[in-house]
Amino acid sequence: MLVKDQEAAATLLMDPKVHGIAGPVEAIETHISRIFLAGDRAYKMKRSVRLPYVDFSTPTLRLAACEKEVELNSKTAPGLYLGVRHITRKPDGKLGFDGTGELIDAVVEMVRFDQSNLLDKMAVAGDLTPTLMTAVARMIVQYHRGAPVIHIGSGSSNLAGVLGINETGFATSGVFGETELDAFGKAFRIALDHHSKLLDRREAVGKVRRCHGDLHLRNICLFQGEPRLFDCIEFNDQIASIDVLYDLAFLLMDLWHLGFPELANLVMNRYLDEADDEDGFVLLPFFMAVRAAVRAHVTATQVEEGSIDSEKLIDEARSYFELARTLLQGKSPRLIAIGGLSGSGKTTVAEALAAHVGAPPGARIVESDRIRKAMHGVPAETKLPGKAYRPEVSVRVYREMAWRAGLILAEGGPVVADAVFDKSVDRDRIEKAARERALPFLGVWLEADPVVLWQRVSERKGGSSDATVDILSRQLQRTGNQIAWLRVDAERKPVDIAAELATNSLQVQKR
Repeated sequence: MLVKDQEAAATLLMDPKVHGIAGPVEAIETHISRIFLAGDRAYKMKRSVRLPYVDFSTPTLRLAACEKEVELNSKTAPGLYLGVRHITRKPDGKLGFDGTGELIDAVVEMVRFDQSNLLDKMAVAGDLTPTLMTAVARMIVQYHRGAPVIHIGSGSSNLAGVLGINETGFATSGVFGETELDAFGKAFRIALDHHSKLLDRREAVGKVRRCHGDLHLRNICLFQGEPRLFDCIEFNDQIASIDVLYDLAFLLMDLWHLGFPELANLVMNRYLDEADDEDGFVLLPFFMAVRAAVRAHVTATQVEEGSIDSEKLIDEARSYFELARTLLQGKSPRLIAIGGLSGSGKTTVAEALAAHVGAPPGARIVESDRIRKAMHGVPAETKLPGKAYRPEVSVRVYREMAWRAGLILAEGGPVVADAVFDKSVDRDRIEKAARERALPFLGVWLEADPVVLWQRVSERKGGSSDATVDILSRQLQRTGNQIAWLRVDAERKPVDIAAELATNSLQVQKR
Protein backbone atom coordinates (compact mmCIF):
# COMPACT_ATOMS: atom_id res chain seq x y z
CA MET A 1 0.00 0.00 0.00
CA LEU A 2 2.83 2.41 0.86
CA VAL A 3 4.51 1.96 -2.51
CA LYS A 4 1.16 2.41 -4.26
CA ASP A 5 0.54 5.61 -2.29
CA GLN A 6 3.93 7.02 -3.25
CA GLU A 7 3.30 6.29 -6.90
CA ALA A 8 0.00 8.13 -6.58
CA ALA A 9 1.87 11.06 -5.02
CA ALA A 10 4.32 11.03 -7.92
CA THR A 11 1.42 11.05 -10.37
CA LEU A 12 0.03 14.09 -8.57
CA LEU A 13 3.37 15.91 -8.87
CA MET A 14 3.57 15.10 -12.59
CA ASP A 15 0.22 16.82 -13.27
CA PRO A 16 0.79 20.35 -14.69
CA LYS A 17 -2.66 21.46 -13.47
CA VAL A 18 -1.64 20.88 -9.86
CA HIS A 19 1.13 23.45 -10.33
CA GLY A 20 -0.96 25.87 -12.36
CA ILE A 21 1.26 25.60 -15.44
CA ALA A 22 0.57 24.74 -19.06
CA GLY A 23 3.83 22.99 -19.89
CA PRO A 24 4.90 19.48 -18.93
CA VAL A 25 6.51 18.54 -15.62
CA GLU A 26 10.03 17.11 -15.87
CA ALA A 27 11.13 14.28 -13.57
CA ILE A 28 14.65 13.36 -12.45
CA GLU A 29 15.42 10.22 -10.45
CA THR A 30 18.33 9.39 -8.15
CA HIS A 31 18.83 6.29 -6.02
CA ILE A 32 16.97 7.81 -3.05
CA SER A 33 15.01 10.77 -4.48
CA ARG A 34 12.69 11.98 -7.21
CA ILE A 35 12.80 15.60 -8.36
CA PHE A 36 9.86 17.16 -10.21
CA LEU A 37 10.51 20.37 -12.17
CA ALA A 38 7.34 22.40 -12.62
CA GLY A 39 7.43 25.98 -13.87
CA ASP A 40 9.58 28.06 -11.54
CA ARG A 41 9.49 25.44 -8.77
CA ALA A 42 11.22 22.15 -8.03
CA TYR A 43 9.80 19.49 -5.71
CA LYS A 44 11.98 16.81 -4.17
CA MET A 45 10.41 13.59 -2.92
CA LYS A 46 12.22 10.94 -0.87
CA ARG A 47 11.85 7.49 -2.40
CA SER A 48 10.29 4.84 -0.17
CA VAL A 49 13.51 2.88 0.47
CA ARG A 50 15.24 1.24 3.39
CA LEU A 51 18.99 0.85 2.89
CA PRO A 52 21.90 0.25 5.32
CA TYR A 53 22.45 4.01 5.59
CA VAL A 54 18.95 5.51 5.14
CA ASP A 55 15.37 4.71 6.08
CA PHE A 56 12.63 6.50 4.11
CA SER A 57 10.19 3.62 4.41
CA THR A 58 7.25 5.57 5.94
CA PRO A 59 5.61 8.94 5.20
CA THR A 60 6.47 10.15 8.71
CA LEU A 61 10.17 9.38 8.22
CA ARG A 62 10.14 11.11 4.84
CA LEU A 63 8.44 14.18 6.29
CA ALA A 64 11.05 14.46 9.04
CA ALA A 65 13.83 14.14 6.46
CA CYS A 66 12.27 16.87 4.30
CA GLU A 67 12.03 19.24 7.27
CA LYS A 68 15.64 18.61 8.21
CA GLU A 69 16.79 19.08 4.62
CA VAL A 70 15.24 22.53 4.48
CA GLU A 71 16.71 23.47 7.86
CA LEU A 72 20.27 22.44 6.96
CA ASN A 73 20.42 23.60 3.35
CA SER A 74 18.87 27.01 3.97
CA LYS A 75 22.15 27.92 5.68
CA THR A 76 24.34 27.22 2.64
CA ALA A 77 21.87 28.15 -0.10
CA PRO A 78 19.68 30.98 1.25
CA GLY A 79 16.68 31.69 -0.95
CA LEU A 80 16.85 28.36 -2.77
CA TYR A 81 14.79 26.31 -0.30
CA LEU A 82 11.20 27.49 0.21
CA GLY A 83 9.81 24.92 2.64
CA VAL A 84 8.09 21.55 2.99
CA ARG A 85 4.78 20.62 1.39
CA HIS A 86 2.58 17.82 2.73
CA ILE A 87 0.79 15.47 0.35
CA THR A 88 -2.43 14.37 2.02
CA ARG A 89 -5.50 12.33 1.19
CA LYS A 90 -8.78 14.19 0.66
CA PRO A 91 -12.16 12.88 1.87
CA ASP A 92 -12.89 11.64 -1.67
CA GLY A 93 -9.66 9.59 -1.65
CA LYS A 94 -7.77 11.86 -4.04
CA LEU A 95 -4.43 13.41 -3.11
CA GLY A 96 -3.61 17.09 -2.74
CA PHE A 97 -1.20 19.55 -1.12
CA ASP A 98 -1.30 20.50 2.56
CA GLY A 99 -4.72 19.16 3.50
CA THR A 100 -5.90 17.96 6.90
CA GLY A 101 -6.28 14.32 5.90
CA GLU A 102 -3.92 11.37 6.16
CA LEU A 103 -0.27 12.14 5.41
CA ILE A 104 0.72 10.23 2.28
CA ASP A 105 4.07 11.85 1.55
CA ALA A 106 6.07 15.06 1.76
CA VAL A 107 8.22 17.07 -0.65
CA VAL A 108 10.80 19.80 -0.36
CA GLU A 109 9.81 22.88 -2.37
CA MET A 110 12.65 24.81 -4.00
CA VAL A 111 13.19 27.62 -6.46
CA ARG A 112 13.88 26.04 -9.81
CA PHE A 113 17.16 27.07 -11.37
CA ASP A 114 18.65 26.39 -14.77
CA GLN A 115 20.16 22.89 -14.68
CA SER A 116 23.08 24.18 -16.73
CA ASN A 117 24.14 26.01 -13.54
CA LEU A 118 24.86 22.73 -11.78
CA LEU A 119 28.62 22.30 -11.61
CA ASP A 120 28.50 18.76 -13.02
CA LYS A 121 26.72 20.16 -16.09
CA MET A 122 29.22 23.00 -16.29
CA ALA A 123 32.03 20.45 -16.15
CA VAL A 124 30.65 18.57 -19.15
CA ALA A 125 30.19 21.87 -21.00
CA GLY A 126 33.77 22.92 -20.24
CA ASP A 127 32.62 25.90 -18.19
CA LEU A 128 34.51 25.22 -14.97
CA THR A 129 37.26 27.81 -14.59
CA PRO A 130 40.09 28.23 -12.07
CA THR A 131 38.42 31.45 -10.88
CA LEU A 132 35.11 29.70 -10.23
CA MET A 133 36.73 26.72 -8.52
CA THR A 134 38.81 29.04 -6.34
CA ALA A 135 35.56 30.67 -5.21
CA VAL A 136 34.10 27.21 -4.54
CA ALA A 137 37.11 26.24 -2.43
CA ARG A 138 36.87 29.41 -0.36
CA MET A 139 33.13 28.93 0.10
CA ILE A 140 33.72 25.41 1.44
CA VAL A 141 36.39 26.67 3.86
CA GLN A 142 33.94 29.19 5.29
CA TYR A 143 31.24 26.55 5.56
CA HIS A 144 33.55 24.15 7.40
CA ARG A 145 34.68 26.87 9.80
CA GLY A 146 31.08 27.41 10.86
CA ALA A 147 30.12 23.74 11.03
CA PRO A 148 29.57 22.41 14.57
CA VAL A 149 32.29 20.18 16.04
CA ILE A 150 31.07 16.65 16.70
CA HIS A 151 32.65 14.15 19.10
CA ILE A 152 30.93 10.80 18.56
CA GLY A 153 33.95 8.52 18.45
CA SER A 154 37.55 8.49 17.33
CA GLY A 155 38.52 9.60 13.85
CA SER A 156 39.57 6.08 12.89
CA SER A 157 36.36 4.50 14.21
CA ASN A 158 34.31 6.99 12.21
CA LEU A 159 36.07 5.94 9.01
CA ALA A 160 35.80 2.29 10.00
CA GLY A 161 32.04 2.83 10.09
CA VAL A 162 32.09 4.18 6.54
CA LEU A 163 34.10 1.18 5.37
CA GLY A 164 31.55 -1.06 7.02
CA ILE A 165 28.70 0.66 5.18
CA ASN A 166 30.61 0.26 1.91
CA GLU A 167 31.15 -3.44 2.52
CA THR A 168 27.47 -3.93 3.34
CA GLY A 169 26.47 -2.01 0.23
CA PHE A 170 28.75 -4.06 -2.03
CA ALA A 171 27.25 -7.25 -0.58
CA THR A 172 23.82 -6.27 -1.96
CA SER A 173 25.12 -6.17 -5.54
CA GLY A 174 26.40 -8.75 -7.99
CA VAL A 175 28.48 -6.31 -10.04
CA PHE A 176 31.72 -7.23 -8.29
CA GLY A 177 33.14 -10.66 -7.55
CA GLU A 178 33.72 -12.02 -4.06
CA THR A 179 37.49 -12.36 -4.52
CA GLU A 180 38.04 -8.80 -5.73
CA LEU A 181 35.79 -7.41 -3.00
CA ASP A 182 37.75 -9.30 -0.38
CA ALA A 183 41.05 -7.85 -1.66
CA PHE A 184 39.42 -4.43 -1.95
CA GLY A 185 38.23 -4.50 1.65
CA LYS A 186 41.61 -5.67 2.96
CA ALA A 187 43.39 -2.83 1.13
CA PHE A 188 41.08 -0.31 2.78
CA ARG A 189 41.59 -1.80 6.22
CA ILE A 190 45.38 -1.66 5.79
CA ALA A 191 45.15 1.99 4.73
CA LEU A 192 42.88 2.79 7.67
CA ASP A 193 45.32 1.20 10.09
CA HIS A 194 48.17 3.22 8.55
CA HIS A 195 46.30 6.52 9.02
CA SER A 196 44.52 5.75 12.30
CA LYS A 197 46.73 7.82 14.60
CA LEU A 198 46.45 10.93 12.43
CA LEU A 199 42.70 10.45 12.07
CA ASP A 200 42.34 10.20 15.84
CA ARG A 201 44.46 13.31 16.43
CA ARG A 202 42.34 15.29 14.00
CA GLU A 203 39.12 14.21 15.69
CA ALA A 204 40.51 15.18 19.09
CA VAL A 205 41.26 18.75 17.92
CA GLY A 206 37.85 19.30 16.33
CA LYS A 207 38.36 18.40 12.68
CA VAL A 208 35.27 16.15 12.71
CA ARG A 209 32.23 18.33 12.16
CA ARG A 210 28.61 18.16 11.03
CA CYS A 211 29.47 18.61 7.35
CA HIS A 212 27.65 18.56 4.04
CA GLY A 213 28.34 14.86 3.58
CA ASP A 214 27.57 14.67 -0.15
CA LEU A 215 29.81 17.38 -1.52
CA HIS A 216 30.21 16.54 -5.19
CA LEU A 217 29.75 18.65 -8.32
CA ARG A 218 26.05 17.90 -8.74
CA ASN A 219 25.35 19.36 -5.30
CA ILE A 220 26.98 22.70 -6.04
CA CYS A 221 25.23 25.25 -8.22
CA LEU A 222 25.50 28.83 -9.33
CA PHE A 223 22.55 30.59 -7.70
CA GLN A 224 22.10 34.33 -8.00
CA GLY A 225 25.60 34.52 -9.46
CA GLU A 226 27.36 32.77 -6.56
CA PRO A 227 28.41 29.15 -6.00
CA ARG A 228 26.19 27.51 -3.41
CA LEU A 229 26.18 24.16 -1.63
CA PHE A 230 22.85 22.37 -1.51
CA ASP A 231 21.31 18.91 -1.06
CA CYS A 232 23.43 17.96 1.94
CA ILE A 233 22.90 14.67 3.75
CA GLU A 234 20.02 15.18 6.14
CA PHE A 235 18.99 11.57 6.67
CA ASN A 236 21.98 10.25 8.59
CA ASP A 237 23.92 12.46 11.02
CA GLN A 238 26.62 9.82 11.41
CA ILE A 239 27.42 9.83 7.69
CA ALA A 240 27.62 13.64 7.71
CA SER A 241 29.64 13.94 10.95
CA ILE A 242 33.01 13.56 9.33
CA ASP A 243 36.51 14.97 8.99
CA VAL A 244 36.28 18.23 7.04
CA LEU A 245 38.84 16.94 4.54
CA TYR A 246 36.79 13.80 3.98
CA ASP A 247 33.92 16.14 3.11
CA LEU A 248 36.16 18.00 0.63
CA ALA A 249 37.46 14.72 -0.79
CA PHE A 250 34.15 13.95 -2.50
CA LEU A 251 34.51 17.05 -4.68
CA LEU A 252 38.17 16.27 -5.38
CA MET A 253 37.34 12.67 -6.32
CA ASP A 254 34.48 13.80 -8.55
CA LEU A 255 36.69 16.26 -10.43
CA TRP A 256 39.42 13.65 -10.84
CA HIS A 257 36.99 10.97 -12.02
CA LEU A 258 35.52 13.33 -14.63
CA GLY A 259 38.96 14.11 -16.03
CA PHE A 260 39.79 17.43 -14.37
CA PRO A 261 42.93 16.63 -12.33
CA GLU A 262 44.28 20.18 -12.54
CA LEU A 263 41.06 21.61 -11.10
CA ALA A 264 41.01 18.97 -8.35
CA ASN A 265 44.56 19.95 -7.44
CA LEU A 266 43.69 23.65 -7.56
CA VAL A 267 40.66 23.23 -5.28
CA MET A 268 42.76 21.24 -2.82
CA ASN A 269 45.53 23.83 -2.77
CA ARG A 270 43.21 26.82 -2.50
CA TYR A 271 41.29 25.12 0.31
CA LEU A 272 44.46 24.36 2.27
CA ASP A 273 45.79 27.87 1.65
CA GLU A 274 42.68 29.27 3.34
CA ALA A 275 42.10 26.58 5.96
CA ASP A 276 45.71 26.12 7.13
CA ASP A 277 45.14 22.38 7.49
CA GLU A 278 48.44 21.00 6.25
CA ASP A 279 48.60 17.96 8.53
CA GLY A 280 45.57 16.40 6.86
CA PHE A 281 46.90 16.74 3.31
CA VAL A 282 48.40 13.23 3.31
CA LEU A 283 44.97 11.76 4.09
CA LEU A 284 43.38 13.03 0.89
CA PRO A 285 44.23 10.05 -1.39
CA PHE A 286 42.73 7.70 1.21
CA PHE A 287 39.68 9.92 1.69
CA MET A 288 39.21 10.13 -2.09
CA ALA A 289 39.47 6.34 -2.32
CA VAL A 290 36.72 5.93 0.27
CA ARG A 291 34.57 8.39 -1.65
CA ALA A 292 35.16 6.50 -4.90
CA ALA A 293 34.18 3.27 -3.16
CA VAL A 294 30.97 4.91 -1.90
CA ARG A 295 30.09 5.89 -5.46
CA ALA A 296 30.96 2.41 -6.70
CA HIS A 297 28.68 0.61 -4.27
CA VAL A 298 25.81 3.11 -4.61
CA THR A 299 25.95 2.84 -8.41
CA ALA A 300 26.13 -0.95 -8.18
CA THR A 301 23.03 -0.89 -5.96
CA GLN A 302 21.14 0.93 -8.71
CA VAL A 303 21.98 -1.92 -11.08
CA GLU A 304 20.22 -4.35 -8.78
CA GLU A 305 17.10 -2.19 -8.90
CA GLY A 306 16.67 -3.11 -12.55
CA SER A 307 17.58 0.18 -14.19
CA ILE A 308 17.19 0.29 -17.97
CA ASP A 309 20.71 1.74 -18.06
CA SER A 310 22.24 -1.24 -16.26
CA GLU A 311 25.19 -1.65 -18.65
CA LYS A 312 26.08 2.02 -18.31
CA LEU A 313 25.75 1.82 -14.53
CA ILE A 314 27.96 -1.27 -14.39
CA ASP A 315 30.66 0.54 -16.36
CA GLU A 316 30.33 3.56 -14.08
CA ALA A 317 30.51 1.46 -10.91
CA ARG A 318 33.59 -0.28 -12.29
CA SER A 319 35.29 3.05 -13.08
CA TYR A 320 34.82 4.25 -9.50
CA PHE A 321 36.03 0.89 -8.19
CA GLU A 322 39.21 1.09 -10.26
CA LEU A 323 39.83 4.69 -9.22
CA ALA A 324 39.58 3.64 -5.57
CA ARG A 325 42.09 0.86 -6.13
CA THR A 326 44.48 3.30 -7.83
CA LEU A 327 44.16 5.80 -5.00
CA LEU A 328 44.98 3.15 -2.41
CA GLN A 329 48.27 2.28 -4.11
CA GLY A 330 49.90 5.57 -3.14
CA LYS A 331 53.20 7.01 -4.35
CA SER A 332 56.45 7.98 -2.68
CA PRO A 333 56.83 11.66 -1.68
CA ARG A 334 59.19 13.93 -3.53
CA LEU A 335 59.98 17.62 -3.81
CA ILE A 336 60.17 19.70 -6.97
CA ALA A 337 61.33 23.31 -6.60
CA ILE A 338 60.60 25.69 -9.45
CA GLY A 339 62.61 28.89 -9.58
CA GLY A 340 63.02 31.70 -12.06
CA LEU A 341 62.83 35.44 -12.39
CA SER A 342 59.56 37.31 -12.39
CA GLY A 343 57.63 36.59 -15.58
CA SER A 344 59.23 33.20 -16.15
CA GLY A 345 55.90 31.47 -15.52
CA LYS A 346 56.78 29.65 -12.28
CA THR A 347 53.27 29.64 -10.85
CA THR A 348 51.65 28.63 -14.15
CA VAL A 349 54.07 25.73 -14.54
CA ALA A 350 53.70 24.73 -10.89
CA GLU A 351 49.91 24.59 -11.19
CA ALA A 352 50.11 22.59 -14.43
CA LEU A 353 52.62 20.20 -12.87
CA ALA A 354 51.26 19.63 -9.36
CA ALA A 355 48.31 17.45 -10.41
CA HIS A 356 50.76 14.97 -11.93
CA VAL A 357 53.10 14.65 -8.96
CA GLY A 358 52.33 11.96 -6.43
CA ALA A 359 48.98 10.30 -5.84
CA PRO A 360 45.73 12.15 -6.59
CA PRO A 361 44.93 14.95 -5.91
CA GLY A 362 48.60 15.67 -6.62
CA ALA A 363 51.23 17.78 -4.91
CA ARG A 364 50.79 20.52 -2.35
CA ILE A 365 52.03 23.77 -3.87
CA VAL A 366 54.13 25.83 -1.47
CA GLU A 367 54.17 29.28 -3.09
CA SER A 368 56.21 32.22 -1.80
CA ASP A 369 53.71 34.87 -2.91
CA ARG A 370 50.80 33.23 -1.07
CA ILE A 371 52.86 32.64 2.06
CA ARG A 372 53.95 36.28 2.08
CA LYS A 373 50.33 37.45 1.74
CA ALA A 374 49.22 35.07 4.49
CA MET A 375 51.95 36.44 6.80
CA HIS A 376 50.46 39.89 6.31
CA GLY A 377 46.89 38.66 6.81
CA VAL A 378 45.59 39.61 3.38
CA PRO A 379 44.08 37.62 0.47
CA ALA A 380 46.48 36.41 -2.19
CA GLU A 381 45.13 38.94 -4.70
CA THR A 382 45.84 41.94 -2.44
CA LYS A 383 48.85 44.04 -3.41
CA LEU A 384 51.35 44.52 -0.59
CA PRO A 385 53.44 47.65 0.07
CA GLY A 386 57.15 47.67 -0.69
CA LYS A 387 58.14 47.11 2.95
CA ALA A 388 56.57 43.63 2.76
CA TYR A 389 59.40 42.71 0.40
CA ARG A 390 62.31 43.82 2.57
CA PRO A 391 65.15 41.28 2.80
CA GLU A 392 64.33 40.27 6.37
CA VAL A 393 60.73 39.53 5.39
CA SER A 394 61.87 37.46 2.41
CA VAL A 395 64.13 35.43 4.70
CA ARG A 396 61.08 34.55 6.80
CA VAL A 397 59.12 33.61 3.69
CA TYR A 398 61.77 31.23 2.39
CA ARG A 399 62.26 29.67 5.82
CA GLU A 400 58.49 29.14 6.09
CA MET A 401 58.50 27.50 2.66
CA ALA A 402 61.23 25.06 3.64
CA TRP A 403 59.54 24.29 6.95
CA ARG A 404 56.18 23.59 5.29
CA ALA A 405 57.76 21.48 2.59
CA GLY A 406 59.64 19.46 5.19
CA LEU A 407 56.50 18.93 7.26
CA ILE A 408 54.52 17.64 4.29
CA LEU A 409 57.36 15.43 3.05
CA ALA A 410 57.82 13.92 6.51
CA GLU A 411 54.12 12.94 6.52
CA GLY A 412 54.46 11.30 3.11
CA GLY A 413 53.08 14.01 0.83
CA PRO A 414 54.57 15.39 -2.42
CA VAL A 415 55.47 19.08 -2.73
CA VAL A 416 55.99 21.58 -5.53
CA ALA A 417 57.74 24.71 -4.23
CA ASP A 418 57.31 27.91 -6.25
CA ALA A 419 59.53 30.98 -5.67
CA VAL A 420 62.20 33.06 -7.38
CA PHE A 421 65.01 31.10 -5.66
CA ASP A 422 67.64 33.44 -7.10
CA LYS A 423 69.74 33.27 -3.93
CA SER A 424 71.87 30.21 -3.27
CA VAL A 425 70.95 30.17 0.44
CA ASP A 426 67.29 29.81 -0.45
CA ARG A 427 67.97 27.07 -2.99
CA ASP A 428 70.10 25.20 -0.46
CA ARG A 429 67.44 25.51 2.22
CA ILE A 430 64.62 24.08 0.09
CA GLU A 431 66.83 21.29 -1.22
CA LYS A 432 67.80 20.42 2.35
CA ALA A 433 64.13 19.78 3.17
CA ALA A 434 64.24 16.75 0.88
CA ARG A 435 67.85 15.74 1.52
CA GLU A 436 67.38 15.48 5.29
CA ARG A 437 64.58 12.99 4.69
CA ALA A 438 66.43 11.05 1.99
CA LEU A 439 63.74 11.91 -0.54
CA PRO A 440 64.02 12.74 -4.26
CA PHE A 441 64.57 16.38 -5.17
CA LEU A 442 64.42 18.14 -8.51
CA GLY A 443 65.42 21.80 -8.77
CA VAL A 444 64.20 23.59 -11.90
CA TRP A 445 65.29 27.00 -13.16
CA LEU A 446 63.00 28.60 -15.74
CA GLU A 447 64.81 31.00 -18.02
CA ALA A 448 63.69 33.24 -20.84
CA ASP A 449 64.93 36.21 -22.83
CA PRO A 450 64.73 39.39 -20.68
CA VAL A 451 62.52 41.02 -23.31
CA VAL A 452 59.98 38.19 -22.88
CA LEU A 453 60.13 38.54 -19.09
CA TRP A 454 59.60 42.32 -19.25
CA GLN A 455 56.62 41.89 -21.57
CA ARG A 456 55.01 39.25 -19.35
CA VAL A 457 55.44 41.26 -16.15
CA SER A 458 54.16 44.49 -17.70
CA GLU A 459 51.05 42.74 -19.09
CA ARG A 460 50.26 40.67 -16.00
CA LYS A 461 46.82 41.14 -14.44
CA GLY A 462 45.53 39.58 -11.25
CA GLY A 463 47.18 36.69 -9.44
CA SER A 464 49.23 36.64 -6.28
CA SER A 465 52.45 38.20 -7.62
CA ASP A 466 53.24 41.88 -6.99
CA ALA A 467 56.32 41.87 -9.23
CA THR A 468 56.94 44.95 -11.39
CA VAL A 469 59.38 45.66 -14.21
CA ASP A 470 61.58 47.51 -11.68
CA ILE A 471 61.76 44.41 -9.49
CA LEU A 472 62.57 42.31 -12.56
CA SER A 473 65.36 44.70 -13.54
CA ARG A 474 66.98 44.31 -10.12
CA GLN A 475 66.67 40.53 -10.37
CA LEU A 476 68.40 40.52 -13.74
CA GLN A 477 71.31 42.57 -12.37
CA ARG A 478 72.11 40.16 -9.55
CA THR A 479 71.43 36.79 -11.18
CA GLY A 480 74.33 35.04 -12.86
CA ASN A 481 74.92 31.61 -14.38
CA GLN A 482 75.90 29.91 -11.13
CA ILE A 483 72.54 28.18 -10.67
CA ALA A 484 73.04 24.42 -10.93
CA TRP A 485 69.37 23.42 -11.14
CA LEU A 486 67.91 21.93 -14.30
CA ARG A 487 67.56 24.79 -16.78
CA VAL A 488 64.34 24.86 -18.78
CA ASP A 489 63.27 27.16 -21.61
CA ALA A 490 60.38 29.14 -20.10
CA GLU A 491 59.19 30.39 -23.48
CA ARG A 492 57.60 27.01 -24.21
CA LYS A 493 54.00 26.15 -23.35
CA PRO A 494 53.57 25.56 -19.59
CA VAL A 495 51.74 22.25 -20.16
CA ASP A 496 54.67 20.97 -22.21
CA ILE A 497 57.15 22.05 -19.53
CA ALA A 498 55.02 20.41 -16.85
CA ALA A 499 54.81 17.13 -18.78
CA GLU A 500 58.59 17.08 -19.17
CA LEU A 501 59.19 17.85 -15.49
CA ALA A 502 56.74 15.18 -14.36
CA THR A 503 58.78 12.62 -16.30
CA ASN A 504 62.14 14.00 -15.11
CA SER A 505 61.09 13.96 -11.47
CA LEU A 506 60.36 10.25 -11.62
CA GLN A 507 63.90 9.62 -12.81
CA VAL A 508 65.58 11.56 -10.03
CA GLN A 509 67.46 9.28 -7.63
CA LYS A 510 67.21 9.72 -3.88
CA ARG A 511 70.02 11.80 -2.51
